[in-house]
Amino acid sequence: MNLTGTLASWLAILALTAGTAVFVAAEFSLTALDRSTVEANARRGTTRDRFIRRAHRRLSFQLSGAQLGISVTTLAIGYLTEPLVSELPHPGLGAIGMSERVADGLTAFLALAAVTSVSMVFGELVPKYVGVARPLGTARAVVIPQVAFSALFTPAIRLTNGAANWIVRRLGIEPAEELRSARTPQELVSLVRSSARSGSLDDATAWLMRRSLQFGALTAEELMTPRSKIVALQTDDTVADLAAAAATSGFSRFPIVEGDLDQTIGMVHVKQAFEVSRCERAHTLLTTVAKPVTVVPSTLDGDAVMAQIRANTLHAAMVVDEYGGTAGMVTFEDLIEEIVGDVRDEHDDATPHVMVAGSGWRVSGLLRIDEVANATGYRAPEGPYETIGGLVLRALGHIPAAGETVELPASNKDGLAASSARWRATVVQMDGRRIDLLELVEQGPAGESGAESGSERAS
Repeated sequence: MNLTGTLASWLAILALTAGTAVFVAAEFSLTALDRSTVEANARRGTTRDRFIRRAHRRLSFQLSGAQLGISVTTLAIGYLTEPLVSELPHPGLGAIGMSERVADGLTAFLALAAVTSVSMVFGELVPKYVGVARPLGTARAVVIPQVAFSALFTPAIRLTNGAANWIVRRLGIEPAEELRSARTPQELVSLVRSSARSGSLDDATAWLMRRSLQFGALTAEELMTPRSKIVALQTDDTVADLAAAAATSGFSRFPIVEGDLDQTIGMVHVKQAFEVSRCERAHTLLTTVAKPVTVVPSTLDGDAVMAQIRANTLHAAMVVDEYGGTAGMVTFEDLIEEIVGDVRDEHDDATPHVMVAGSGWRVSGLLRIDEVANATGYRAPEGPYETIGGLVLRALGHIPAAGETVELPASNKDGLAASSARWRATVVQMDGRRIDLLELVEQGPAGESGAESGSERAS
């Protein structure tokens, strides 16, 4: 090969290495970009930003095109390198007595290693790191040649992409054209906890964000005030009875029922009493001022419940179970408290739901299992119950009397049974057939479980 051909080959190798760099940079930068960022830039950005959006919307196709480009340029580099390597002189190796055949092989090996290293560093590693570190700027620089190459080699890309998708489907996986850029609430909760541990978020902000993210996973049944705690008024009650019930109970909203809560015909708010003159309140039936009541299923998620509550003027809804019976009532205050914690006014019971009592905790029987875990560190196994009172009833197997004690099963953070963790529950107070107050005490030798409980308590 003459000097001109040799120089042309080396220049071609450098150009192909640059081409590899373009494809690698396109692959990693497009993968690292968030969909919301891409869409926002495309709406107010340049032509390159619109090309990025076009490529991102067909990400699987573009990644296949990048892989094809990397393969073509790499093979071309190898094809051009081989004749150049074979012509490399090696007079020094012959001078030390090495045979011509061995010298040729050693020279070829060293030359290929050098060319491959340069191609790997400048054609793959450097653009990969740049693409990951500066995805938007990198994508803007390489997206046009990437999109043009993919359009030019569309038949080959579709052929290889189709073969790969067919194999993936045979494995039981449905190929995705776009990467999932949105994070799940569980992933965001994990990020919030990590940020709080590292000091990036203060504890109060992390606590509020965690409860906000977990809100949507709750159901109406978990958010509601249970049926046993609802104060209802009858259809033959008057506006004067409404004012009296509000003064006695401290509640502001009351279902109007015909017999029991399963026959709820409407709902009233105490402020409606002031819409009726004082002299007429004793003679005005509540049915004349009652408003239609919103009804939601007990399985409705928290976000949907919030939308239903905000849509009606009473900011409340009745919750029905799968059999059509009334399970409870959920108000706007219930939803707000689930995010920001207890919101108490002068009519609320000042007693907190969880109190430290000696070596354990005194908790309300209506406290949900996840709330108990956050407050005390006790993690109950999954079962057909929502509250700590329901768990104790299941463990006892009968309606208890004050003073009865039972040992409760425990689980770890993964929901698996924790054999080393033992907890004892003592019924402190009953409200009819419902457990109103109980005491939780962790028992057993201090170990891994105890350490975990301590960390939960601190958080």
